[in-house]
Amino acid sequence: MEALIPVINKLQDVFNTVGSDSIQLPQIVVLGSQSSGKSSVIESVVGRSFLPRGTGIVTRRPLVLQLIYCPLDDRENRSAENGTVNAEEWGRFLHTKKCFTDFNEIRHEIENETERVAGNNKGICPEPINLKIFSTRVVNLTLVDLPGITKVPVGDQPEDIEAQIKDLVVKYIENPNSIILAVTAANTDMATSEALKLAKDVDPDGRRTLAVVTKLDLMDAGTDAIDILCGRVIPVKLGIIGVMNRSQQDIIDKKDIDEQMKDEAAFLQRKYPTLATRNGTPYLAKTLNRLLMHHIRDCLPDLKTRVNIMSTQFQSLLNSYGEDVSDKSQTLLHIITKFSSAYCSTIEGTARNIETTELCGGARLCYIFHEIFGRTLDSIHPLAGLTKMDILTAIRNATGPRPALFVPEVSFELLVKRQIRRLEEPSLRCVELIHEEMQRIVQHCGNEVQQEMLRFPKLHEKIVDVVTQLLRCRLPATNVMVENIVAIELAYINTKHPDFHKEAALVPSLLKTDSDPFSQSRRTNTSRSTMSPQVSAHSTNTQGQQQSQPQVQTQQQQPQQNDAHDQNHIAENSTGSWLSNILPPAPNRPDSIENSASNTPVHNNIAPLKPVNLLPDVPALANPRRLTDKEQRDCDVIERLIKSYFYIVRKSIQDSVPKAIMHFLVNYVKDNLQSELVTHLYKSDKAETLLNESDHIAVRRKEAADMLKALTRANHIISEIRETHMW
Repeated sequence: MEALIPVINKLQDVFNTVGSDSIQLPQIVVLGSQSSGKSSVIESVVGRSFLPRGTGIVTRRPLVLQLIYCPLDDRENRSAENGTVNAEEWGRFLHTKKCFTDFNEIRHEIENETERVAGNNKGICPEPINLKIFSTRVVNLTLVDLPGITKVPVGDQPEDIEAQIKDLVVKYIENPNSIILAVTAANTDMATSEALKLAKDVDPDGRRTLAVVTKLDLMDAGTDAIDILCGRVIPVKLGIIGVMNRSQQDIIDKKDIDEQMKDEAAFLQRKYPTLATRNGTPYLAKTLNRLLMHHIRDCLPDLKTRVNIMSTQFQSLLNSYGEDVSDKSQTLLHIITKFSSAYCSTIEGTARNIETTELCGGARLCYIFHEIFGRTLDSIHPLAGLTKMDILTAIRNATGPRPALFVPEVSFELLVKRQIRRLEEPSLRCVELIHEEMQRIVQHCGNEVQQEMLRFPKLHEKIVDVVTQLLRCRLPATNVMVENIVAIELAYINTKHPDFHKEAALVPSLLKTDSDPFSQSRRTNTSRSTMSPQVSAHSTNTQGQQQSQPQVQTQQQQPQQNDAHDQNHIAENSTGSWLSNILPPAPNRPDSIENSASNTPVHNNIAPLKPVNLLPDVPALANPRRLTDKEQRDCDVIERLIKSYFYIVRKSIQDSVPKAIMHFLVNYVKDNLQSELVTHLYKSDKAETLLNESDHIAVRRKEAADMLKALTRANHIISEIRETHMW
């Protein structure tokens, strides 16, 4: 059991060499209010006066004190080099290799180190001072002396000094492997003890809290601490031990601690004879030693597990930093190949480490194509930016000085091209988004590649430059291709397109209006010209009242024939127009155009003409006015045709643009990335400078290697204790 504390001391040495507090080792944390006697208790346990003393706050940095029992025949800790072969006791700080045999020098070193970091005007600092004391008179202990809990700031102390000290104290006592030594002065009310309050907050069960009552000799006359020491005032599970320390005058007079121990024993025998054997500094030291050994025994299994876990973690971290570069050419080619493969895998979605927090790589490209670009095209209305007056103006401008009988083809082409051009801007914007994502993929090429990039910052910078240059070279060609796709659609308006042909076939039905008197008269004459000779003869021989009945019956019984003939009539009168080229051929076409043309009726009911502005000024067509029936029909026809053809072109562009971008930009970069990197990096004469390692990575690798070495050594120490079956 006695060997357990040296094990912890060795582990503490191991982790002190790497400056790590990741492993929480078993130790005794001393806390209490300012001037409660914490430093006096520690000095009594050590048997030497070596701590800074005075009024106010004196302990301003945590002091990690390791007491190591070192007999004269101990060759492990004694050496002739340090002059400690025959020394009874000496001290050694972690920040200096010097051995101090004079404890006054140890005090001065603590004061100087405190002022160096925390200043010389009552400021505190959480950075600990590590001190080892080797002696033939001490028991093996690890103590932590903390600044006293204070309320009012003094000197350079900030306004929140109380909160800072409490945070510092809690950081140490929260360690589940620590034993809390709560120090309280006997001449104060124990119910107001800040030390016991903080200990109870972090250790509510009291399984690792031991109370120490100091200044038993300073209690008021007529009072004693029997109830306190017996636990009848505030019970403490591990017990309450009373001690008597040197007063400030004794310290000034340099009273020897051995003499003080004798006075303490005499006082306890005189004042508390029944409790004398269970109080006093010697009993406190033995109790702390016993508690610490049992605590270490309970903590070692979990400590070993923690060491093993950290060893695995630091081994992985060290592997990620890589080894020192021996063959730079081979290493450079390996990194280039790894980066190219990772870049292509990120685009294809076959990377081993798939991002789960955001879309990236190929998934992001797909999102841009089908969500951003697709929705943007869908949001463009075919008639956006076109008004009725715009359409009517285009129709009029396309007819010239002659009034048009039919909708001119030029107006449709002019307007539909204007709308198709609106698809070019979102298409080029899609190219920009894909280009930006291809550039961003460099940062999402996997953890292994990213670690290499951090390790060699100059190489990372060059790789980014090569990728940027390659993408920049392909951007103009891709933009030109996308522009050509739109230009191709503008070059030829294919009115024979199968989908558009069906829509154009409905134009005659839009042009037909039953309320038009001209149309009704035309239908009447047309029906007369198509009657058979038998019907004409029959109507000549009947009475005048019956002469019109065959004609009326013919119109009622053959509406479909009249409609078809009406379509034929429109088609014939529009010979040479663009609608005749896209309409399907109509049945029952008359043999001659003269038959229908000779029966053209004369309009008797013509609407009065509106006044026309004959001045040189252009009519203000932009002003809103009511359209005539013919104008409304013409605008409706153009709008419907524009919609139909615009949807056809939009669908084609929505399919062609992503394909063009994939071919000219994405796939080209994938296929040529490695060759570009080899050409600009591997074949250059800058391989030596490109693989200069980052100072940050070199430091981190050394720290990880040292920590792994320390953990391996700690695991070996714990395993040796385990082999002896000490727990």
